Amino acid sequence: MKKEIIRLLEKKNDFISGEDISNALGVSRAAVWKHIKALKEEGYEIESFSRKGYKLIQSPDVLTQNEISKFLETSIIAQEIIHFDTIASTNTKAKEMADKGALQGTMIMSEEQLGGRGRLGREWTSPKHKGIWMSIILRPHVDPSEISKVTQVAAAAVVKAGQQMGYDFYVKWPNDIIMNGKKICGILTEMSAELNQINYVVIGIGVNVNLEIDDFPDDLREKASSIKIETGEQVNRQELCAKILNHFETLYDSFMKDKQGLEAIDICR
Repeated sequence: MKKEIIRLLEKKNDFISGEDISNALGVSRAAVWKHIKALKEEGYEIESFSRKGYKLIQSPDVLTQNEISKFLETSIIAQEIIHFDTIASTNTKAKEMADKGALQGTMIMSEEQLGGRGRLGREWTSPKHKGIWMSIILRPHVDPSEISKVTQVAAAAVVKAGQQMGYDFYVKWPNDIIMNGKKICGILTEMSAELNQINYVVIGIGVNVNLEIDDFPDDLREKASSIKIETGEQVNRQELCAKILNHFETLYDSFMKDKQGLEAIDICR
Protein backbone atom coordinates (compact mmCIF):
# COMPACT_ATOMS: atom_id res chain seq x y z
CA MET A 1 0.00 0.00 0.00
CA LYS A 2 2.83 2.43 0.84
CA LYS A 3 4.36 1.85 -2.60
CA GLU A 4 1.07 2.76 -4.29
CA ILE A 5 0.75 5.93 -2.21
CA ILE A 6 4.29 7.00 -3.13
CA ARG A 7 3.52 6.43 -6.81
CA LEU A 8 0.40 8.59 -6.57
CA LEU A 9 2.33 11.37 -4.81
CA GLU A 10 5.12 11.26 -7.37
CA LYS A 11 2.70 11.23 -10.30
CA LYS A 12 0.76 14.21 -8.97
CA ASN A 13 3.91 16.21 -8.12
CA ASP A 14 1.64 18.53 -6.14
CA PHE A 15 -0.87 18.27 -3.33
CA ILE A 16 -3.33 15.39 -3.59
CA SER A 17 -6.20 15.04 -1.18
CA GLY A 18 -6.57 12.14 1.21
CA GLU A 19 -9.99 11.53 -0.34
CA ASP A 20 -8.49 11.20 -3.83
CA ILE A 21 -5.87 8.76 -2.54
CA SER A 22 -8.47 6.69 -0.68
CA ASN A 23 -10.72 6.56 -3.76
CA ALA A 24 -7.84 5.59 -6.04
CA LEU A 25 -6.68 2.80 -3.74
CA GLY A 26 -10.03 1.69 -2.34
CA VAL A 27 -9.12 2.24 1.30
CA SER A 28 -10.34 4.56 4.05
CA ARG A 29 -8.87 8.00 4.65
CA ALA A 30 -7.81 6.77 8.08
CA ALA A 31 -5.79 4.03 6.38
CA VAL A 32 -4.20 6.60 4.06
CA TRP A 33 -3.20 8.72 7.07
CA LYS A 34 -1.73 5.67 8.79
CA HIS A 35 0.42 4.80 5.76
CA ILE A 36 1.50 8.43 5.28
CA LYS A 37 2.61 8.48 8.93
CA ALA A 38 4.62 5.28 8.38
CA LEU A 39 6.26 6.76 5.27
CA LYS A 40 7.30 9.84 7.22
CA GLU A 41 8.87 7.61 9.84
CA GLU A 42 10.84 5.89 7.06
CA GLY A 43 12.32 9.22 6.01
CA TYR A 44 9.94 10.48 3.33
CA GLU A 45 9.41 14.24 3.59
CA ILE A 46 5.68 14.74 3.03
CA GLU A 47 3.84 18.00 3.61
CA SER A 48 0.23 17.71 4.80
CA PHE A 49 -2.46 20.37 5.09
CA SER A 50 -6.07 19.84 6.08
CA ARG A 51 -7.59 21.41 2.97
CA LYS A 52 -4.90 20.53 0.45
CA GLY A 53 -3.93 16.96 1.29
CA TYR A 54 -0.43 15.55 0.91
CA LYS A 55 2.61 16.49 -1.17
CA LEU A 56 5.87 14.55 -1.50
CA ILE A 57 8.81 16.91 -0.99
CA GLN A 58 11.72 14.48 -0.94
CA SER A 59 12.34 10.74 -0.89
CA PRO A 60 15.04 9.31 1.39
CA ASP A 61 18.25 7.74 0.11
CA VAL A 62 17.25 4.23 1.13
CA LEU A 63 17.19 0.93 -0.74
CA THR A 64 13.63 -0.10 0.01
CA GLN A 65 11.20 -1.81 -2.35
CA ASN A 66 9.42 1.53 -2.84
CA GLU A 67 12.56 3.29 -4.05
CA ILE A 68 14.25 0.53 -6.03
CA SER A 69 11.07 -0.43 -7.89
CA LYS A 70 11.16 2.91 -9.75
CA PHE A 71 14.06 1.54 -11.81
CA LEU A 72 13.37 -2.20 -11.57
CA GLU A 73 12.43 -4.21 -14.68
CA THR A 74 12.57 -7.75 -13.28
CA SER A 75 9.79 -10.31 -13.04
CA ILE A 76 11.29 -12.59 -10.37
CA ILE A 77 14.49 -11.17 -8.93
CA ALA A 78 13.86 -8.67 -6.09
CA GLN A 79 10.10 -8.77 -6.44
CA GLU A 80 10.26 -9.22 -2.67
CA ILE A 81 12.86 -7.12 -0.87
CA ILE A 82 13.34 -7.59 2.87
CA HIS A 83 14.89 -4.30 3.97
CA PHE A 84 16.87 -3.68 7.15
CA ASP A 85 18.39 -0.50 8.53
CA THR A 86 21.16 -2.47 10.24
CA ILE A 87 21.99 -6.17 10.16
CA ALA A 88 24.96 -8.37 10.93
CA SER A 89 25.15 -9.94 7.45
CA THR A 90 22.69 -10.05 4.57
CA ASN A 91 24.06 -13.45 3.50
CA THR A 92 23.50 -14.91 6.96
CA LYS A 93 19.91 -13.62 7.03
CA ALA A 94 19.28 -14.83 3.48
CA LYS A 95 20.42 -18.35 4.39
CA GLU A 96 18.11 -18.35 7.41
CA MET A 97 15.19 -17.34 5.21
CA ALA A 98 16.12 -19.83 2.47
CA ASP A 99 16.14 -22.61 5.08
CA LYS A 100 12.59 -21.58 5.95
CA GLY A 101 11.43 -21.77 2.35
CA ALA A 102 11.88 -18.23 0.97
CA LEU A 103 11.15 -18.12 -2.76
CA GLN A 104 13.69 -17.72 -5.52
CA GLY A 105 14.41 -14.07 -6.19
CA THR A 106 13.83 -12.93 -2.60
CA MET A 107 16.39 -10.29 -1.73
CA ILE A 108 17.77 -9.20 1.62
CA MET A 109 18.94 -5.58 1.68
CA SER A 110 20.49 -3.60 4.50
CA GLU A 111 21.65 0.00 4.77
CA GLU A 112 24.48 -1.20 7.01
CA GLN A 113 26.21 -4.46 7.91
CA LEU A 114 27.94 -4.90 11.22
CA GLY A 115 29.47 -8.25 10.28
CA GLY A 116 29.79 -8.15 6.52
CA ARG A 117 31.96 -10.89 5.07
CA GLY A 118 34.04 -11.35 1.96
CA ARG A 119 35.87 -14.40 0.64
CA LEU A 120 37.72 -16.58 3.15
CA GLY A 121 35.84 -14.93 6.02
CA ARG A 122 37.47 -11.54 5.54
CA GLU A 123 35.65 -8.54 7.01
CA TRP A 124 33.75 -6.33 4.56
CA THR A 125 33.36 -2.65 5.49
CA SER A 126 29.66 -1.78 5.12
CA PRO A 127 28.85 1.72 6.44
CA LYS A 128 25.27 2.99 6.58
CA HIS A 129 23.68 4.55 3.47
CA LYS A 130 26.95 4.48 1.52
CA GLY A 131 26.91 1.19 -0.33
CA ILE A 132 24.77 -1.58 -1.74
CA TRP A 133 24.77 -4.53 0.64
CA MET A 134 22.42 -7.20 -0.67
CA SER A 135 21.90 -10.95 -0.96
CA ILE A 136 19.71 -12.80 -3.45
CA ILE A 137 18.16 -16.23 -2.83
CA LEU A 138 18.24 -18.59 -5.82
CA ARG A 139 17.02 -22.15 -6.31
CA PRO A 140 18.66 -23.24 -9.58
CA HIS A 141 18.03 -26.68 -11.02
CA VAL A 142 21.64 -27.37 -11.96
CA ASP A 143 24.42 -29.63 -10.80
CA PRO A 144 26.32 -28.21 -7.80
CA SER A 145 29.48 -28.19 -9.92
CA GLU A 146 27.95 -25.43 -12.06
CA ILE A 147 27.49 -22.95 -9.23
CA SER A 148 30.76 -21.08 -9.77
CA LYS A 149 29.15 -19.78 -12.96
CA VAL A 150 26.41 -18.10 -10.93
CA THR A 151 29.13 -15.99 -9.31
CA GLN A 152 30.28 -15.09 -12.82
CA VAL A 153 26.72 -14.10 -13.72
CA ALA A 154 26.57 -11.77 -10.71
CA ALA A 155 29.94 -10.24 -11.62
CA ALA A 156 28.78 -9.68 -15.19
CA ALA A 157 25.59 -8.01 -13.93
CA VAL A 158 27.57 -5.53 -11.83
CA VAL A 159 29.92 -4.71 -14.70
CA LYS A 160 27.10 -4.23 -17.19
CA ALA A 161 25.16 -2.03 -14.75
CA GLY A 162 28.26 0.07 -14.17
CA GLN A 163 28.90 0.41 -17.87
CA GLN A 164 25.27 1.44 -18.39
CA MET A 165 25.87 4.30 -15.94
CA GLY A 166 29.17 5.25 -17.56
CA TYR A 167 31.62 3.52 -15.19
CA ASP A 168 34.60 1.49 -16.40
CA PHE A 169 34.25 -1.71 -14.36
CA TYR A 170 35.92 -5.02 -15.06
CA VAL A 171 36.16 -8.41 -13.34
CA LYS A 172 39.28 -9.64 -11.60
CA TRP A 173 38.82 -13.37 -11.26
CA PRO A 174 37.08 -14.88 -9.45
CA ASN A 175 34.75 -12.39 -7.76
CA ASP A 176 36.19 -8.88 -7.54
CA ILE A 177 34.95 -5.90 -9.54
CA ILE A 178 37.68 -3.38 -10.26
CA MET A 179 37.61 0.33 -11.14
CA ASN A 180 40.82 2.25 -11.84
CA GLY A 181 42.81 -0.66 -10.46
CA LYS A 182 40.99 -0.78 -7.12
CA LYS A 183 38.32 -3.11 -5.79
CA ILE A 184 34.88 -1.50 -5.57
CA CYS A 185 32.71 -4.63 -5.35
CA GLY A 186 32.91 -8.17 -4.04
CA ILE A 187 30.66 -11.18 -4.49
CA LEU A 188 30.19 -13.97 -1.96
CA THR A 189 28.35 -17.10 -3.11
CA GLU A 190 27.16 -19.64 -0.54
CA MET A 191 25.25 -22.84 -1.20
CA SER A 192 23.22 -25.51 0.54
CA ALA A 193 23.32 -28.74 -1.45
CA GLU A 194 23.26 -32.49 -1.38
CA LEU A 195 25.34 -34.77 -3.60
CA ASN A 196 23.62 -33.97 -6.89
CA GLN A 197 21.01 -31.45 -5.83
CA ILE A 198 21.06 -27.80 -4.82
CA ASN A 199 18.72 -26.71 -2.06
CA TYR A 200 19.48 -23.04 -2.53
CA VAL A 201 22.19 -20.57 -3.42
CA VAL A 202 22.74 -17.17 -1.82
CA ILE A 203 24.55 -14.53 -3.86
CA GLY A 204 25.90 -11.70 -1.73
CA ILE A 205 26.87 -8.52 -3.56
CA GLY A 206 28.62 -5.64 -1.82
CA VAL A 207 29.25 -2.47 -3.80
CA ASN A 208 31.26 0.45 -2.41
CA VAL A 209 29.14 3.26 -3.83
CA ASN A 210 29.47 6.52 -1.89
CA LEU A 211 32.11 5.62 0.68
CA GLU A 212 34.77 8.21 1.55
CA ILE A 213 38.47 7.48 2.05
CA ASP A 214 38.03 7.66 5.83
CA ASP A 215 35.45 4.85 5.69
CA PHE A 216 38.16 2.32 4.78
CA PRO A 217 40.65 0.86 7.26
CA ASP A 218 44.21 2.12 6.71
CA ASP A 219 45.40 -1.23 5.38
CA LEU A 220 42.76 -1.28 2.61
CA ARG A 221 43.07 2.23 1.19
CA GLU A 222 45.64 1.20 -1.40
CA LYS A 223 43.53 -1.73 -2.62
CA ALA A 224 39.89 -0.73 -2.17
CA SER A 225 37.88 2.28 -3.26
CA SER A 226 34.36 3.46 -4.03
CA ILE A 227 32.66 4.76 -7.16
CA LYS A 228 32.36 8.19 -5.55
CA ILE A 229 36.08 8.35 -4.76
CA GLU A 230 37.01 7.30 -8.29
CA THR A 231 34.57 9.63 -10.07
CA GLY A 232 34.30 12.50 -7.61
CA GLU A 233 30.52 12.35 -7.88
CA GLN A 234 27.67 11.18 -5.64
CA VAL A 235 26.02 8.08 -7.12
CA ASN A 236 22.31 7.23 -7.12
CA ARG A 237 22.38 3.96 -5.16
CA GLN A 238 18.78 3.10 -6.01
CA GLU A 239 19.34 3.34 -9.76
CA LEU A 240 22.62 1.40 -9.69
CA CYS A 241 21.11 -1.31 -7.50
CA ALA A 242 18.11 -1.77 -9.81
CA LYS A 243 20.31 -1.90 -12.91
CA ILE A 244 22.43 -4.62 -11.30
CA LEU A 245 19.29 -6.62 -10.57
CA ASN A 246 17.87 -6.06 -14.07
CA HIS A 247 21.05 -7.36 -15.70
CA PHE A 248 21.31 -10.18 -13.18
CA GLU A 249 17.88 -11.55 -14.05
CA THR A 250 18.59 -11.42 -17.80
CA LEU A 251 21.99 -13.10 -17.42
CA TYR A 252 20.73 -15.63 -14.88
CA ASP A 253 17.87 -16.65 -17.20
CA SER A 254 20.42 -17.11 -19.99
CA PHE A 255 22.65 -19.17 -17.70
CA MET A 256 19.77 -21.45 -16.77
CA LYS A 257 19.17 -22.08 -20.48
CA ASP A 258 22.73 -22.68 -21.72
CA LYS A 259 24.79 -23.03 -18.48
CA GLN A 260 27.45 -20.58 -19.68
CA GLY A 261 29.22 -18.06 -17.50
CA LEU A 262 31.75 -15.37 -18.30
CA GLU A 263 33.13 -17.26 -21.28
CA ALA A 264 30.26 -15.76 -23.27
CA ILE A 265 30.77 -12.24 -21.89
CA ASP A 266 33.84 -10.07 -22.52
CA ILE A 267 34.22 -8.30 -19.16
CA CYS A 268 37.42 -9.80 -17.74
CA ARG A 269 40.93 -8.34 -17.91
